[in-house]
Amino acid sequence: MTQELNDGLPAREAALTLIDAALSRRGGIDEAASANGFRFLEPRERAFARALAMAVLRHLGPIDRALAAKLQKAPPDRVMHLLRLGAAQAFYLDVPAFAAVATSVELAGANKASRPFKGLVNAVLRGLLRDGPPGDDPTLLAPPWLMSRWTAAFGEAAAREIAAQIAIEPATDLSLKPEADAEALAEVLEAEILDGGSLRVRRKGDVAAWPGFEDGTWWVQDAAAAIPARLLDLKAGDSVLDLCAAPGGKTLQLAATGARVVALDRSPARLKRVAENLERTHLSAEVVAADAAVWEDARTFDAILLDAPCSATGTFRRHPDVLWAARPGDVASLAGVQSRILDSAADRLKPGGRLVYCVCSLEPEEGEGQVEAFLARRPDMVLEPIAPGEGGAPEASLTPRGTLRLLPHQRDGGQDGFFAARFRKAE
Repeated sequence: MTQELNDGLPAREAALTLIDAALSRRGGIDEAASANGFRFLEPRERAFARALAMAVLRHLGPIDRALAAKLQKAPPDRVMHLLRLGAAQAFYLDVPAFAAVATSVELAGANKASRPFKGLVNAVLRGLLRDGPPGDDPTLLAPPWLMSRWTAAFGEAAAREIAAQIAIEPATDLSLKPEADAEALAEVLEAEILDGGSLRVRRKGDVAAWPGFEDGTWWVQDAAAAIPARLLDLKAGDSVLDLCAAPGGKTLQLAATGARVVALDRSPARLKRVAENLERTHLSAEVVAADAAVWEDARTFDAILLDAPCSATGTFRRHPDVLWAARPGDVASLAGVQSRILDSAADRLKPGGRLVYCVCSLEPEEGEGQVEAFLARRPDMVLEPIAPGEGGAPEASLTPRGTLRLLPHQRDGGQDGFFAARFRKAE
């Protein structure tokens, strides 16, 4: 094997670790990428390892279908991941076919568990190359149980369009401070200004090196994720509670309005990132580590934003591992958590105050179902319909009930899947 191929072996080995973490539900890619073994790689190797893992996860359905036709029975996990990695390199990344095969065989031989399967890896990958790339049927990109759910909820055509977004690497969206010069930033970043004011940046590389990062002019936040905070229509001096605040994009939005913000999350570790972002952007908020459902604080607020814990199936554009880690039972169990936090939020709202509930989920039980159940048990809360285009939402996302069902394909270039509803407490 040439020295050039050998140089890429540590990154490919790291990619195997990321894939295994994602598919075995051991914390997912982000947690695995923060482990010591991954962080000790050179920046270029880390980026390559992540790109390899993401390519596998974005195309896992078609890859596994092609592999199933070549395998009489499933090999051990490491061998299966090696086959997936080789296929992803050959078909979806700019890696020569010979390198995809040779490095996969080399990695098989480097580990005692996979060494007996070197011949299998070589034969299967060469067979895949002879057959050519898997088809582009978008229904293969999502786990079958999720594809069935999306078809039932949104119709076959929309479900196919949602699934097609899985294979597409997204651009980076930025939220700006109100005083920022959006046009000047868009020019220097070669970005597009979206409805609502977000910037869509297609450049690659370390965002910390982009103009405006160090002085805190903007922060990374998907265009869809930026909409719920805008629906509160805050004024300077309003008291607002951001429940389940981490990682903090919405906290920064709320603080940038001049409101008095309390950012609450149960994870002290994740709140550290919120505090770091507040410091970088020169914004202020009271940061509290507590369980939103049972937080012991008697204060009430003019407005509350609840971005509730959820299955996160709407975040697959940047986190395709969520699709393969999710299980059908997750939706029902999380719905119970959401209900409890919703009731707690309503109790903390002043009369006449606004509550926005949102989830980064495509599952109706976590969105529309929560709204109807909440209204049925809380006569003190009324649904306040959202206007067409409000907050920068695509008009296609507005439901007849006046809630938002933001689907990934409803914006050119894609967006995260979200649900949002706005309520007002009776006077």
